[in-house]
Amino acid sequence: MSRHLFLFVNNLKIRWKMMVVVLPLVLVPIMVVGTVVGWISYRQAHLGITQVAMDDLDHLAHFTIDLLDAHHQQFETYRADQKETIRNDLETLTNFAFGMVESQDQQYRQGKITLATAQDAARRAMKRVQVGETGYIYAMTSRGDLAVHISREGENVYNEKDEDGRLFIRTMCQAALQADSGKVLNIIYPWRNPELGDAKPRQKMVTYRYFEPWDWIIASGGYLEETYAKPETEQQAFADLRDKIIAKKVGQSGYIYCMDRKGTLTIHPESEGENIYAARDSDGTPFIETMCKRREGWIRYPWQNPGEPQSRRKIVRYLHYPPWDWIIAVGSYEDEFYQETNLIKGRILASMGAISIGAGLISILLVFWAAKVLSDPIHNMIAAIRAIKQGRFDRPMPVESGDELGELASTFNRMLRSLERNRELETSLAQQGKMASLGILSSGVAHEINNPLGVIMGYAGYLENKLDEDDPNRHFIHEIKRESKRCKKIVQDLLDYARTPRPEFEELDINLLLGQILDFAANHTDMRGVEIVKDFAAELSKAPIDGDQIRQVAINLVLNAGAAMPDGGCLTVTTRQEDAFAVICLADSGYGIADSDLERIFEPFYTTKERGTGLGLAITKQIIEQHQGTIDITSRLGQGTTVTIRLPLVREEI
Repeated sequence: MSRHLFLFVNNLKIRWKMMVVVLPLVLVPIMVVGTVVGWISYRQAHLGITQVAMDDLDHLAHFTIDLLDAHHQQFETYRADQKETIRNDLETLTNFAFGMVESQDQQYRQGKITLATAQDAARRAMKRVQVGETGYIYAMTSRGDLAVHISREGENVYNEKDEDGRLFIRTMCQAALQADSGKVLNIIYPWRNPELGDAKPRQKMVTYRYFEPWDWIIASGGYLEETYAKPETEQQAFADLRDKIIAKKVGQSGYIYCMDRKGTLTIHPESEGENIYAARDSDGTPFIETMCKRREGWIRYPWQNPGEPQSRRKIVRYLHYPPWDWIIAVGSYEDEFYQETNLIKGRILASMGAISIGAGLISILLVFWAAKVLSDPIHNMIAAIRAIKQGRFDRPMPVESGDELGELASTFNRMLRSLERNRELETSLAQQGKMASLGILSSGVAHEINNPLGVIMGYAGYLENKLDEDDPNRHFIHEIKRESKRCKKIVQDLLDYARTPRPEFEELDINLLLGQILDFAANHTDMRGVEIVKDFAAELSKAPIDGDQIRQVAINLVLNAGAAMPDGGCLTVTTRQEDAFAVICLADSGYGIADSDLERIFEPFYTTKERGTGLGLAITKQIIEQHQGTIDITSRLGQGTTVTIRLPLVREEI
């Protein structure tokens, strides 16, 4: 598409090309500036309206909190007064029962009645007293044995737990034993009595006092709600509060609602009592769950009501009301308070369209006039170019002005003069290519080494046959033969360098192979005064390699390191395993390699040695690449060189 458009524009006349070029240059800045200004205006209006709307939502949320708090404070004071009245009533009953028990005990101590008779009389008297609708007086020992009870007499309730899991009987017993004589204690705990048909726990208050002679804890208890006067008053007040909250509208269709931390709606215009904890928005996000967990903040989510063609974005401000553990939420749809910003956006688009059309018409007139001024000199230049196209290089283009067109003519004339120089450069490059080919062919001389190697191997075999099997010198003869064979293979590799010999892979222990190579290299003349440090990984896996080729690589790198340390130094050879690679690292303390040489170190026939061939590292790199590995060299002058080889533990079949 873009190529065809370019060809179309390229075939146009100058005046139309200028039209294509200039009109965008005029209209695009106008549209960009108009867009930026309009966007900033729109965003400022949007942010202002958003802030106002969010402030309104926040204000309504806090207003609802204030309403709930006022209701809560009013009835908390009412309940506190009632609770104090109940406590006083229960304390009076407890003291009455205590006095009755004390009276029976005095008769027993005066010898008028037996202890069993006294306790039985006290027991019957306490059972006849009723507290509220379902309350009663009871007595138990400090060990939790019920001495007096309307239904569970004789049972041990010391480990009885209330609905919160608290051992309230044990708490009562321990507090009674530690209390001062004559002190009346009290306790409030949640209790659900299935026998009374309780569906949920109710708050129960008990006042108690310890009668030490009989080891009795005398207690009077009753449910708080049974003694509150006119509970319908509180219910009516809450209904009025609910109506006030529901009647408060937020925008056109927003509203206020409340729910507990489990997602049950406690106040809602339509779905009160429904649990919406698992509700999800149009994107499938559980937004109610998020609100219940966070308890306070802002949330935006898409919501689609029944009958609406698509979802709308809704914003909700929600706060936590700790006394009731409620979430108070105030929500509204964003599009309801962004109507003004949408009108502003429409006006901006209309203004930009009118300005662009006006600027475009003016630009067209100016472009036609400018095209005539520029095209006349160009026509004169075309004639000169056509003459040059016919082969008349001796006719330079005339320079008639000092503007860009004049500079174009001068540049064209310089290009003609450069053509002759380019012909000379092409000749020189061709000669260099021939010299490079000649250098590669010169490696064939290396096959002459095979003759002296044959003599060495022959004499080594002869000496080996002359020595006894247990002669220690046979080891050195064996090394001479092995290294001679390897040299022969190196020579063959040099001859085959251009045709990329294929390695013969087998699973080998790299640590063992390097150990043999370093033991051999330690006796080489280039390694005199060089300390070799081995740091091999114990758990290094075997790798698929060509042993001879890797041996050639290692010896080449070790001897290069020794040559870099003529006055002695340290060569550290490290192996490790990284993921699926075996890593070999050789670090010397030699004189290092310059950055300019480091860039060309792997090029064939490039060497920094006086007698080097420049093939060692080139062959090394070729071998490593044939093993699907990598080789990297880092160096700093005067500090040493580090060579890192990475060989795959598993080869990829190609």
